[in-house]
Amino acid sequence: MSDNILEDMNELMIQRRDKLSELRKEKENAFAEKYKVTHHAAEVESNFAELEEKEVRLAGRLMAIRTHGKASFADLVDMSGKVQLYVKQNNIGEDRYEFFQDLDLGDVVGITGTVFKTNRGQISIRVASFELLTKSLRPLPEKFHGLKDKDIRYRQRYLDLIVNPDVKETFVIRSKIIKEMRRYLEDKGFLEVETPMMHPIAGGATARPFVTHHNALDMDLYLRIAPELYLKKLIVGGFEKVFEINRNFRNEGMSYKHNPEFTTMELYQAQADYHDMMELTENLISYLAAEVLDTQVVEYEETEIDFTAPWDRITMVDAIKKYAKVDFSAIESAEEAYELAASVGVKPEPGLSYGEVINEVFEERVEEKLIQPTFIMDYPIEVSPLAKKMDEDPRFTYRFEAFVYGREIANAFSELNDPEEQKRRFEKQVEMREAGDEEAQMMDYDFIRALEYGMPPTGGLGIGIDRLIMFLTNSSSIRDVILFPTMRPESNE
Repeated sequence: MSDNILEDMNELMIQRRDKLSELRKEKENAFAEKYKVTHHAAEVESNFAELEEKEVRLAGRLMAIRTHGKASFADLVDMSGKVQLYVKQNNIGEDRYEFFQDLDLGDVVGITGTVFKTNRGQISIRVASFELLTKSLRPLPEKFHGLKDKDIRYRQRYLDLIVNPDVKETFVIRSKIIKEMRRYLEDKGFLEVETPMMHPIAGGATARPFVTHHNALDMDLYLRIAPELYLKKLIVGGFEKVFEINRNFRNEGMSYKHNPEFTTMELYQAQADYHDMMELTENLISYLAAEVLDTQVVEYEETEIDFTAPWDRITMVDAIKKYAKVDFSAIESAEEAYELAASVGVKPEPGLSYGEVINEVFEERVEEKLIQPTFIMDYPIEVSPLAKKMDEDPRFTYRFEAFVYGREIANAFSELNDPEEQKRRFEKQVEMREAGDEEAQMMDYDFIRALEYGMPPTGGLGIGIDRLIMFLTNSSSIRDVILFPTMRPESNE
């Protein structure tokens, strides 16, 4: 902001505080305790025939005031929407009318009045009385330009919600999506559970964790990167279908599709495999789109995305063959894999395995081309330490990821339930960690012990709720669908 704008803002704030001082001198309560509300703005609009010339009581924020001599029109905004107020001196008295004219945009008021329609056909409320409920001490952004600065919008989400109604609608849709997701899973027999947010061992995913310290126990704990291992322990314990919707925390880079804390839905089902998880994923998401948006075809950044089930299915190797024009199924060694990668301009770091090279080629040459919902199946074992290996080719696992518009939104396995094999996989991860890979998983002996009691064949699925909501609300950044995204602290200046 320029110095002149800051000076204007400060002057306006001073004026509002002066008004507050005057109100207090006159014993006028500028911060009321409550106001009895009988209706909301949207009800007045939708039920006009029923409410015409009936008394209503509303509360909301003044977002516009237009004065015409001894009468004024104003816009009152509440959670449901906007309604026009008609405030006339003859109806409320000269003193109260002067008081109304002295109100500022952003002030919260309660009004009592009757519903009517103006000569121009505008549904309005003829105000009989009003109360100042909260004095706003900061001016709102200028209405013709609004609040455009994204940094301010994300930091001051409360202001963003006040002046940008479409932002509020995004979060209403988010709430509906999560509500319907719960309903769908519960109707399918899944039980919602809660597992720890602080873990003694960071596990369940390949990621760098946040570390905290518990003073009473004098031990470090990790904010969870995934609930996976705890949820699978519940399957061992006899639950057959469980799910959890909650936050995960990963100490990684930030981008338009990454926030350090994010919301996921993770579920596990006994006697199921990754094919069952594919069917569940496509049916769940197509249901959410239809139920919340009333369509399964949505527009995202000027591209139509069709979530209608069934979705395309293709193995990782075949996807590379289709989009990058190289065939990894014809080779077996890491050396040959490096040569194939180089032939399409991919240069993996030295020392990677056959499967790790394949995964890098996929990420660099294929992901961005997966626009319509697609299941990429059969991931290399090296990048899937918790997935069951394939009987027909032990280099790969029964795992898939779902992609939309080049971005992963879901990850699922036929879960590894052989405790000895799981221990070997963990040991490999520990070697990688000791070699400097901070994202490699740790050894979890309690999880191995749980598997030794016997986990039935199980399908597991995780869906990134934030990314899914980005697509269903046409939001270009993950920060647009998280109410309070992680930001750098504001400078003192």
